[in-house]
Amino acid sequence: MSLNSTATHLVTLAEASEGGGRHQSLEPLVVGAGALIALLLLLWITTRFNRDR
Repeated sequence: MSLNSTATHLVTLAEASEGGGRHQSLEPLVVGAGALIALLLLLWITTRFNRDR
């Protein structure tokens, strides 16, 4: 396959998806806030177990 052929197939595949690929129930702000909270919780747990005594 040539580069042009591959690019054409990828563009066709991208255009075929409905709604632009975003799921309606996923709000970016909620997902980002949830990820931030999860990472902060993991950081807090890691620092609790890694104390120098």
